[in-house]
Amino acid sequence: MKTWFILLAVLLPLPWILQAIGSYAAIASYILIWGLAAIGLNLLMGYTGQLSFGHAAFLGLGAYGAGLTLKHLFPSTPLAVTCGFLLAGIAAALMGLLITRLRGIYFATFTIAFSQFFYFIAFQWNDLTGGDDGLRGFARQPLHFPSFTLDLSSSEAYYYFVLPIFLLSSFLLWQLVHSPLGRSFLALRENSLRARFLGLRPERYLWISFTISGSIVGIAGALLALQINFAQPSFFHWTTSGTLVMMTFLGGRWHFFGPLIGAALYVLLEELLSSYTQEWMLFIGILFILVVLFFPGGIAGLATKRRST
Repeated sequence: MKTWFILLAVLLPLPWILQAIGSYAAIASYILIWGLAAIGLNLLMGYTGQLSFGHAAFLGLGAYGAGLTLKHLFPSTPLAVTCGFLLAGIAAALMGLLITRLRGIYFATFTIAFSQFFYFIAFQWNDLTGGDDGLRGFARQPLHFPSFTLDLSSSEAYYYFVLPIFLLSSFLLWQLVHSPLGRSFLALRENSLRARFLGLRPERYLWISFTISGSIVGIAGALLALQINFAQPSFFHWTTSGTLVMMTFLGGRWHFFGPLIGAALYVLLEELLSSYTQEWMLFIGILFILVVLFFPGGIAGLATKRRST
């Protein structure tokens, strides 16, 4: 529980900390949203041992699901997040049925193809998705309670809407990875054949991990669309999946909150470097290569190693 108290101590005042150092409160929401997406991916990659370059599909489905809900169904922010979560979760469950027998590069390649399939749908279906211009015409709505209404239009207010969703989702995943089911995921990561001899069915557990992972990324996608009141086809692109993988590796894929650290580092470096050069991605790419070569456990792994010495 000490980890959670430290996390709360950092996250509760985060918008004000960022403003104090000359940044923007909205950056805090981006850190949580991308951090949640990376943590969701890491359930599959770090705990189950399967690399996916297609999780942008679930980010995009969550975003478009939320946007279309607000635009065409009902103007409710919680409903929009729920619909984005369900749409991504259903897609992950169906996709998982097709790829549970694949492993390694074949698994990763199939996920890329799946993500690009949705990218081209979003790019071409102008009537529904807005095509290349993206989905517009929606905005996050205030939260209505019996005695008052909470306006979410400000960056600070929206951050404190995102924060409990992030904490609840992360806590449920934390409980999952420390449960017998989570131990089964680790068994698949370490030795799938031995896990089968122990009575586990790798295809079933990989499907469960993939479905949960995609659902969590879908929540992040819905929150991202509500953050910018916009959804665009690039959310589906394989480069977005690559960004999530980079965040996970930078922070540490063998540590639960490593992806959150990686997301925070990525978002802050992007904001800082992009103010000086358009080639900011080059510098993040160099950092990523150095971390993979010299610190394979990521920043969280380096911190753990220092504390143990």
